[in-house]
Parts: sequence; structure tokens; C-alpha cells
Amino acid sequence: MTTHLRSHSRLALALGLSGALFLSACTTGNEEPADDAAADDAAADDSAADDGAGESEAAGGGDEDCTIGMTQINQTAVFFTQMNEGAQEAADAAGCELVIANANNDSAKQSDDIENFMTQGIDGLIVVAIDVNGVMPAVEAAQAQDIPVVAIDAELEGVETFVGVDNLGAGKEAGEWMVENGLIEGRSYGVVDAKNSFIQNQREDSFREVIDAGGAEYTQSVNGENVQETAATAAQDLITAQPELGFIYTTGEPATVGATAALGGGGDTKIIGWDLTKEVIGGIDSGVVEAVIQQDPKQEGVEAVNELKAILGGAEPQGFIDVPITIVTSENVDDFRAIFE
Repeated sequence: MTTHLRSHSRLALALGLSGALFLSACTTGNEEPADDAAADDAAADDSAADDGAGESEAAGGGDEDCTIGMTQINQTAVFFTQMNEGAQEAADAAGCELVIANANNDSAKQSDDIENFMTQGIDGLIVVAIDVNGVMPAVEAAQAQDIPVVAIDAELEGVETFVGVDNLGAGKEAGEWMVENGLIEGRSYGVVDAKNSFIQNQREDSFREVIDAGGAEYTQSVNGENVQETAATAAQDLITAQPELGFIYTTGEPATVGATAALGGGGDTKIIGWDLTKEVIGGIDSGVVEAVIQQDPKQEGVEAVNELKAILGGAEPQGFIDVPITIVTSENVDDFRAIFE
């Protein structure tokens, strides 16, 4: 296999020419020479105003063997910040520089971020896709430049390695758990989803197929847009309109947190959702959250970086790297508390 390593000096030249688009890190510890800091800061400000690159995060010590670009959906959800943490730890261990661009839930910006990465001369690309179809032209352009790509969380057509959960399978597994525990028959339910998220649509479809066949009564789905405040409002509107709902199914962290906040500690409606946070653990303790499908986003980040490092060294892509889920309830939530303290 062709080795894709590019020299770090070429990346440094590209960054200098492009006004250091992605070097506005929060926690990298990188510091610029005093003589050049003012000029570089001005260039970074200009580029941030143009395309939001000031939300990007760069890390590394300057002597890295490779540079990996990672386009992230947002950096507010704990799920994504944990993924970033795992990717950073793996990059440090591998001797690579990791540059993270925050798309802030904007699929068009995500494509722009990938194009910026290509200009900078990255060696490998990690994509956490918002829109699996919309991002493909930018991904294909990167592949055309012989940049290996790994997808996390959402599978991308033509990308040889996908790291994450089988979302269809996990939704089905959650539905089967509900059936086996006698939690659906005769109960009505609604869904707080994210219509712009391909994987959340998968989670909804496979879950509903199982529980509808098992006797649950579906009412409606409301769009939380993968934004916590929007999801909280949608969940509140749903429960206000249908106070007799037996449970609400939430397809991602913002929806789960938002619905937990909307329901508070009272009422008979329960939540079955995706992704733990400190607030959601509080919901399990109060009884408003019945079960959570928990992924391991930190390990997903680790696996993606390790896979790219291996590919850059000449290894064949693994294809699918499965990171299993855990269904978290009051019985096993203590195993997760320390992660969210």
C-alpha cells in the first residue's frame, strides 16, 4: 500500500500561508514565539471571522510524525468531547498532531473544514458526519488526494473503516430489552429525535419496529435538532400535549438531556434514551430515566486515531471496528458515575 506520510515542515508552510486557520486551541499547551504571535493572532482572527475556524482545536508538540484532521459535529455534547479526549490521547501516544474542527451542527461548515484540512496538507482524516450524504463530496476530494479517511459514529459510503456502534442493531437491542422487561405493552410513547442526523433516524426506526410489534402505541416524533435547548422545548411540548405518555424515546444526548430537564422528577412518563451525562444520571437516580443506551465515545476516538496511524504505516483498513453498547439502568449506573463527575 502507498504510504501517505507527508513532512511536518510542509504542513507548517501551509499553515503559515493560510493564516493558521486551525490553531486556536484551548488546551494544547502550544505557544508561539513572541515575535510572531501578534501577526499570527491577527491572521487567526481574520480566518475565524470568515469561516469559523476559530472554533477549531489543535494539539501536538511540533515534532509529530503525522498530522490528523478531525471534523467534529459539535463540542458542547459530552459524547463528542469524550470522543475528542480519546482521539487526543491516542494521537499523543502515536506521535501525531491532532487538529479538531468544530462544525457546530452545520453540515456545510463541516465540508468547508475538510477542504481547509486538505489545503493544510493533513496526512489522515477522521469524520464524525452530520449529514452522511452532504459530506461525501468533501470526503471524496480528500480520498482523491490519497488522504486516508476513517468515519466515527456514522458510516460513510466508500470509506473503508467505520468506528462505532451498529446503530440499527443497537436500536433493535434496546427495543428487545424493553420487550423482555415488560416495559412496553399497553404503553403509549413519543420520540424526541434529530431529523438531520442519519444515525439517529436509524436508532429510531429499528427501536420502533421492535416495540411497535410488541404492543407499544406510537403517537408522534418531535425534532430536537440535536440541540439540548431545542430538544427540551420539544419534549416539554410533547408531554404537555400528551400527558398520559408511558415513555419518551430519545435518540441522542441533547434529546436525552433536554427531555430529562423537561420532565423533571415528577409524573409517570419515563425516558429511554441514548448517551449518559451527569444530568441524565441524576434522572436515573430520580426515576425519570428508565434506561440509557450508552456508547463508549472515548474508545471510539482512540480506535479511529490508531486505525489511521496503522494505515499510514502501510496496514490494510480493518473495515468495521465495533465499539459495543451498554444498557444503563439504576442497577449498573454506579459503574459510570466517575466518568461524569
